[in-house]
Amino acid sequence: MKFNKGKCRVLHLGRNNPMHQYTSGVDLLGSSTAEKDLGVLVDNKLSMSQQCALVAKAANGILGCMQKSLANRSREVILLLYSALVRPHLEFCVQFWAPQFKKARELLERVQRRATKMIKRLEHLSCMRKG
Repeated sequence: MKFNKGKCRVLHLGRNNPMHQYTSGVDLLGSSTAEKDLGVLVDNKLSMSQQCALVAKAANGILGCMQKSLANRSREVILLLYSALVRPHLEFCVQFWAPQFKKARELLERVQRRATKMIKRLEHLSCMRKG
């Protein structure tokens, strides 16, 4: 199997990185500000904000499909679908990309509140504020 130089990118990490140009043989390797590996997006600042945004977008998309297509919004049905379809997105490699900033955590919590609003008899919980 040949090494595919076209798929190889350099991710420069750190604030004072001199951004050296790297080559593979005679070919110059391209640089990137963010790369996805094993489903996790890592940027050059090692911030996981973009990863949180992607996860929230995917989870919200699934919740939107659930909201449009479900006739029965009983607690059992919503919890089963949430556990099977949404939670895997929120929990995939979370040990690695654990949200560091309050803004990112709130973004993921908004997804969970949206799921709570979908359940009949639990709509009032999503409106309550933490004390």
